[in-house]
Amino acid sequence: MKVVIQRVKSSSVRVADEIVGEINQGLLILLGITHDDTKDQCDWLVNKIINMRIFSDSEDKLNLSVKDIAGSILLISQFTLYAEAEKGNRPSFTSAARPEIAKPLYEYFIDKLKANDIPVESGIFGADMQVELINDGPITIILER
Repeated sequence: MKVVIQRVKSSSVRVADEIVGEINQGLLILLGITHDDTKDQCDWLVNKIINMRIFSDSEDKLNLSVKDIAGSILLISQFTLYAEAEKGNRPSFTSAARPEIAKPLYEYFIDKLKANDIPVESGIFGADMQVELINDGPITIILER
């Protein structure tokens, strides 16, 4: 499982020119799922994400988490995080999990975030989405578990 975490001032996702998810200050998370990923990996990543201190305190030190600032999370499924592009010019996505594996884990990930009393918005699994964001910092962190 791979996540790209971006601290944002705001972010939104559109499908067919309609906003389906939108947040103000918080985190935009791109989630990639591979074949052998599990709920345990989701649990670890959710715990890490919601407690990661990447927001500034009153002294401008990165000491606050998304929970501490009462921020929100926008979660987007992104199978292209598992692109293999070393050979040739067209990426291969064979390392990305098939929808029957990835979608239940994506939905589980959303449920685990929400269980921590954090407002969560999301894209639509498998849809062609347009994501907008105002990256804050910029701060972007990649985790793989």
